[in-house]
Amino acid sequence: MLKNIPALMPPELMKIMLEMGHGDELLLCDGNYPKFGCPERCVRMDGHGISEILEMILQFFPLDAYVEHPTSLMAVVAGDPYKPEIWEEYRAIGNKHEAKGLREETLEKPAFYEKGRHCYACVATGEKALYANVILKKGVVK
Repeated sequence: MLKNIPALMPPELMKIMLEMGHGDELLLCDGNYPKFGCPERCVRMDGHGISEILEMILQFFPLDAYVEHPTSLMAVVAGDPYKPEIWEEYRAIGNKHEAKGLREETLEKPAFYEKGRHCYACVATGEKALYANVILKKGVVK
């Protein structure tokens, strides 16, 4: 047993975050995300939502301070009137853990899937919100 490790944290996710280097990316995908957009390394956290996982991850995971947008979100498809309310939750979590927040960009679906495929690893969640997918670029601890 270790102290101060959240009960939610799977050992394999902690190992993956420790293995990752500066510039490596971690994909957090919702319950509707397709397998073809995922890297080979995948941690299953099906019973959990992305907000609670993001809160846990950002306690340990520094975002890259050397890029303009260390966080990528999946853009809403043109013509879809849906407004991703979960993004505000993400921003609040980012502001809690990062001095400059998430500094996110949005990527169109095909570009997001392509970027997701090349991430170091993914966390597959049970998130039900639409357009909830997130890619985080790891920074350095100063």
